[in-house]
Amino acid sequence: MDDALRVLAGCRITALTGAGISTDSGIPDYRGPGSPPRNPMTYQQFVQDEAFRRHYWARNHVGWQHMHRTEPNAGHRALVRLEERGLLTGIITQNVDLLHEDAGSRNVIDLHGRYDRVVCLQCGRVVSRTHLATRLDALNPGFLESVGDVADIEIAPDADAVIEATSHFRPAPCEFCGGVLKPEIVYFGENVPRERVERAFALVDGADALLVAGSSLTVMSGLRFVRRAAADGKPVVIVNRGLTRGDVHATVKVDAGTSDVLAELAERL
Repeated sequence: MDDALRVLAGCRITALTGAGISTDSGIPDYRGPGSPPRNPMTYQQFVQDEAFRRHYWARNHVGWQHMHRTEPNAGHRALVRLEERGLLTGIITQNVDLLHEDAGSRNVIDLHGRYDRVVCLQCGRVVSRTHLATRLDALNPGFLESVGDVADIEIAPDADAVIEATSHFRPAPCEFCGGVLKPEIVYFGENVPRERVERAFALVDGADALLVAGSSLTVMSGLRFVRRAAADGKPVVIVNRGLTRGDVHATVKVDAGTSDVLAELAERL
């Protein structure tokens, strides 16, 4: 911890956050110690197979309600304090839960999208997830009641609920063109929009140091920013439970939970 404070002192910091920062808000991560094996749906499966889409929307219709009820934790609030003091230039988050915005962070790049919006793959119209929920309720009366209490169901970080009986669920088509609706979330196998990536690189380039919080950096969409900072000679501090793919680039690695560590950083920097 002292090494992290020494390295970050006097720096303008950009933060890169992953699912691990939201575990203390009740949202499980993908790859942390003790996390169950997960096999997220790929973009190709969603686009090419109606059965996969039906299965996804049934599970999401349950899971997104849990995401809507979650609240920011001490880690999110610590980053807000760092931003308010001018020490944090912005946040690149791999999460779709919007907890950084809910906490009060102003400069946030939602790298993988956000759970509260839905896009039509045909006409490009975007609608709120709340609006779609009303339509799905009408198409599937009694479905939520048949599943049970959402508090008793395992929820994945992308608002996917672990339920199996989905073959009778009726997804909703786009109400404007009849096309396929998809959450405005970047799926596995799908590219992050180029404009979003460029904004994130600019945030890293404009900072003096990169702070990674709660990410295993397994996927390239996050690791590339660590590699960029390291290649430019900027210090990289990684706070995460367990190994990460970016450890080789870290100036300092703090193997601990993000809530306590970020709170201490915000207090002592």
